[in-house]
Amino acid sequence: MDFVSGEILTKDGLRKGYIAFEKRKILEIGKGRPLKKPVCKGLIIPSIVNSHTHIGDSFIKQKKIKLPKNVEKLVAPPEGLKHKLLRKASDNDIIKGMEKSIDMMIKNGTKYFCDFRENGILGINQLKTALHLLKIKCLILSRPNSLEYDKKELDLLLKDSNGIALSSISDWDYSELKKVVKDTKDKKKIFALHASEIIRENIDDILDLKPNFLVHMIKASESDLTRVKEMNIPIVICPRANSFFGLRPDYKLLKKVKNDILIGTDNAMINSPIILEEIKYIRSVTKEFSILNLLYIVTYNARKALNLDCDILCPNSKADFIVLNKKSLKPLYVSDW
Repeated sequence: MDFVSGEILTKDGLRKGYIAFEKRKILEIGKGRPLKKPVCKGLIIPSIVNSHTHIGDSFIKQKKIKLPKNVEKLVAPPEGLKHKLLRKASDNDIIKGMEKSIDMMIKNGTKYFCDFRENGILGINQLKTALHLLKIKCLILSRPNSLEYDKKELDLLLKDSNGIALSSISDWDYSELKKVVKDTKDKKKIFALHASEIIRENIDDILDLKPNFLVHMIKASESDLTRVKEMNIPIVICPRANSFFGLRPDYKLLKKVKNDILIGTDNAMINSPIILEEIKYIRSVTKEFSILNLLYIVTYNARKALNLDCDILCPNSKADFIVLNKKSLKPLYVSDW
């Protein structure tokens, strides 16, 4: 039996004590000192959820290409630079890049990530190859190869992934988009999309699609955010990636409206897929959210919003935790889940 000790981030707040664990299972959560010297001391939290990634473009970062700081020129389908590079890249380059990003997430305490997977069936297969034997779980949200509805392709995508995630309503003919959503919902899969990232998009059209969650919402108005809140739709913010394009979430407004917020790292070609770096960045630009607020968001809140395992940090649950240096947020210990 091994122990970790310090402050434990429970569902009900911080408490001092220790966790006893053995064979990847928590045996006890107690107060005071453990029976023997702990393997690590610090801030103990559940493993992390990265709620929005695009790790297929990880290989681009290795090429050290100067990237345009314009959303349309860099990432808009089908002619953004990212998509051109993806089409030219070999399977091996893409998969190796993914593996590096996944390894980075694991070492920094991420157990789950939600990936918006480009390149249709090929993109799904590339990601599954990269995930093979690695101790991390992924919600794979696929994307059709073109901006048109193709039932045959969509059936294959939905069979091999957890759902569909699209670039934005602005990229699609709305009647085609509704067909995609209907098929996704009929199969009880997840539907998500980027929304109001660089322009304010029609909130009626967005909400009529009944998305499971939205990404960005930077240009959304207070009334837009209020309606999203009323429909209990989470919003994933990706502040470091946004800042690359000179964009910034309205933290004050999100807090005022009390939106359900999740956090993602977005494009791996821009920055590392490390959520702890995202938390430190958010704290450097706003004081609207405390460190503990943000840690709750990327652990308990994200699990609930994405219907992941919420039975964590309790006796008989999996030893699914990390220990952090409270000041630096540097991982000191990552449990072997």
